[in-house]
Amino acid sequence: MGLLTFSINVTLDGCVDHQEGIADDETHAFFTRLMDESGAMLWGRITYEMMEGYWPAVARGEMEAPQAMRDWATQLETKPKYVVSSTRKDFPWTNSHHIAGDLKTSVEKLKAATPAGVLLGSGKLATELDRLGLIDEYKFLIHPRISGHGPTLYQGGLPSTRCLDLVSAKPLKNGAIVVHYRRSR
Repeated sequence: MGLLTFSINVTLDGCVDHQEGIADDETHAFFTRLMDESGAMLWGRITYEMMEGYWPAVARGEMEAPQAMRDWATQLETKPKYVVSSTRKDFPWTNSHHIAGDLKTSVEKLKAATPAGVLLGSGKLATELDRLGLIDEYKFLIHPRISGHGPTLYQGGLPSTRCLDLVSAKPLKNGAIVVHYRRSR
């Protein structure tokens, strides 16, 4: 069974607004490597719609972008993408699949069918999956910024504290820090 890894950009004050992080070659290379190590992507509908509105055009060369962003977009184009949504059923972006039915059962099946692991990149969905005890690892890119606004990590709250074991921490040249934690069992 593959691991479910939650990975997201986050500021020092917990903001997960995608516009608040440092979007440079180094951070895009990090996320490209992370995606390469995973067998599939898992998003909520809102994240999927944000991604589908931009990255396919970059992959097709219809938008100007640095090489690191093109590499990310090209890899993302071919990666299986699973989307949890109760309001949308049609996901036309290449290799996109709808996750429906019982969330816990559906995600457990996805993990079992994806030995290379599943990379989760949606904050609200992560809260729900963490409540169900399904997240195995956390790989956060912590940016040296205080945004002063939301949305924030785990804004919806959890029923109890999650204890984590540090696997690694690595500073990047831009001042961000990659932290990798595993859920304590």
